[in-house]
Amino acid sequence: MLKTRMTELFGIEHPIMLAGMNWITEPDLVAAVSNAGGLGILAVARCAPEETRKLIRQTRQLTDKPFGINQILIGANAKENIQVAIEEKVPVINYSLGKPWFIDQVHEYGGTVVGTIAIAKHAANAAKLGCDALVITGHEAAAHGDKATSLVLIPVVASMVDIPLIAAGGFYDGRGLAAALALGADGVSMGTRFIVTKESNVHQNYKQLIVNASEQDTLYSHVFDGMNGRVLKTKAAQAMMQKGFPLFEAFKGAKEVKEQMNLSYPAFLAMSLQMVGKQDEGYMPWIMARQAVGTRRHLMAITKGDVDEGILFAGQNVGGINDIPGVQEVIERTIAEAEAAVDKIYQTKI
Repeated sequence: MLKTRMTELFGIEHPIMLAGMNWITEPDLVAAVSNAGGLGILAVARCAPEETRKLIRQTRQLTDKPFGINQILIGANAKENIQVAIEEKVPVINYSLGKPWFIDQVHEYGGTVVGTIAIAKHAANAAKLGCDALVITGHEAAAHGDKATSLVLIPVVASMVDIPLIAAGGFYDGRGLAAALALGADGVSMGTRFIVTKESNVHQNYKQLIVNASEQDTLYSHVFDGMNGRVLKTKAAQAMMQKGFPLFEAFKGAKEVKEQMNLSYPAFLAMSLQMVGKQDEGYMPWIMARQAVGTRRHLMAITKGDVDEGILFAGQNVGGINDIPGVQEVIERTIAEAEAAVDKIYQTKI
C-alpha cells in the first residue's frame, strides 16, 4: 500500500485524485473515486451557488469519504461558490487562476486548500500564500497545461516548495504514478483516465474515440476556448485550428453558455473581460468568443456524442487508454502496477 504526504493530508487510502472537469466530474463519478480510496473532485465553476450547494449535498449522500470542489477563481460566481463550499465545510477546496483569499476560512473548519498551477513561479507563490498542497499540471495534460512537460515541471517545483505535490498531465496508470513519486510528487491527478470509465457521464462515442486513439491524436492550441489547451483530435477540432474568428458561432455559443451558467449578459461579459486581463497566463483578447464556442462544442461531445461538431478536452495519455473499466478497477490496478514498478526499481542492480 502506497502511503504518501498526499494520503496523510487528505485522509485517503490511495494517492490518486480525480481532476476537476466541468460537466464531467459530477456527484456519481466524484463519489465513485472517493469510495474507491482516492480523492474525488466536484467541478463547480459552471454552477450558480444554489446548484453548487445541491451538488455538494448530493455527493455527501453518495460517499462519507473525503472529497473536494474545484473552482476557477476568475470565473463567474467564484466567490459565491467558494463561500457555499466553506459553509458546507467541504474537506478540500481546489482552485486555479487567481489568489485564494479564503485559506484562513477553510483552515478554521479543518479543510485544506489545493492550488492548481502550470508554471513553477506560480507554485512558489501559492505555497507562500499558505496552500496545503499543489496540483502541478504539465504540458501533456487535457485542457490547460502550459509549456513545460510533467517530466521537467514536477522536479523543478519539488525543489522550490515543501508541501505535498500532486502530478497532473499524462498520468493514467501505475507506471506513471511510480514515475511521479520518483520525480518528487506525492500522488497523481487523473482526468482523461477517469473520463473513460463506466461511471463517467461522457457519451460512449467519445469514450470509444479515446480507446481507439494514439498518443498523436490530440491537438494543442488557444482556439478551443481562448486558453492554451489540449483536446482530442476530431473533425471539429481540426476545423477550429484552421478557422479565423468564430463571430457567428460565438454569439450563439454565448447565449447557450450564459443560460447553462444562469448568467445575465453583463455577468457573462464581466467574467470574460476578467479573463482578458490574465494575459500572463495565456489568455487571448478574443477569450469571450472562444470560451462560448468551446463550451458549446464541449457539451455537444459530452451529452450528445457528436463526433462531427463536438470537442473534448483530453490528454496525450489517450494513447495508453484502451479499455472502459469501473473506477474501482482503475484505482486498484493503478496501485498494483505502481507497487510492482517500485519493487522492480528496488530489485534492479546497478
